[in-house]
Amino acid sequence: MILPTMGCSWALSESGGCNMCSYISDSFLEPVKSSEITEIFDEIMSRHEFDDRMAVKIFTSGSFLNPEEFPEDARTHILERLSRIDAVEEIIFESRPEYIEENVLRECCELVPDKIVEVSIGLETCDEKTRLLKINKGFTGSEFERGISIISGLKEEFMLKSKAYILVKPVLVSEKRAIDEAISTAVYAEKTGVDRVSFCPSTVHRGTIMEDLWRRGSYRPPWIWSLVEIINRTRETVSIPSIMDTSGFGTSRGPYNCRKCNRDLKKLIIKSNLEQEMVPPYECECRERWSAELKFSELTGSTDIRYKDYS
Repeated sequence: MILPTMGCSWALSESGGCNMCSYISDSFLEPVKSSEITEIFDEIMSRHEFDDRMAVKIFTSGSFLNPEEFPEDARTHILERLSRIDAVEEIIFESRPEYIEENVLRECCELVPDKIVEVSIGLETCDEKTRLLKINKGFTGSEFERGISIISGLKEEFMLKSKAYILVKPVLVSEKRAIDEAISTAVYAEKTGVDRVSFCPSTVHRGTIMEDLWRRGSYRPPWIWSLVEIINRTRETVSIPSIMDTSGFGTSRGPYNCRKCNRDLKKLIIKSNLEQEMVPPYECECRERWSAELKFSELTGSTDIRYKDYS
């Protein structure tokens, strides 16, 4: 469920936020009263029946654990209500690592003692230079590790888990480096103690630096072939669950190959997510163009966007 907030504090700061994200454009840009948030939450809940087992994901366009963005009493109201619904087995929310504190997490978990609580963090990459300078993420690897350590320290008392989002192909990163960096980040996440990872292939959001570069011909979203490579190599390398987001596949602003294979590969990737298995072999003539880009973009330092058969 999507709940209204002022938006991400990092995006509202002088930093301007992460250069691929436009969620701030859908936010209120000023504090939202707790009563307004809980009213919307209650209205959303009233529209749903809770007969089957389910997970509830709370999306706030920022950090659920930051009291400046999301009032503490609204957070308490939401968790208390979810605690009374037996069908809700898992509660998922997002936070930047600097807002992860033991006392706050403990309070959250004590409100829902019989539920799985998953804290999702946008790690994006294990490469400090890429995260800080190319993505403008605003936190270091040590800050991320601190957040995961706090989560791990509470696992004996609560059903607490962590998830790391990994951005596939930030700006100013070649196709080959994007593949290698995504896989290395999954390995790093597992070693740090993350319970599962979610790969997020770049999609070009309006009003972002990524869009500016894309319009100038200096950026191309990742090939779907690259995503298949990431999935299969990750499944060979790490033991924690991993999924690949398929949003925007086959569109001009999202991952694409060609009209012959976009849809088929999307279906195979979804199946791979569900079964946690490798994506099976698949052949298409566009794979040769992808292979050429892997080779030559490293040599030239360029990103080929000339081929635009999206549909």
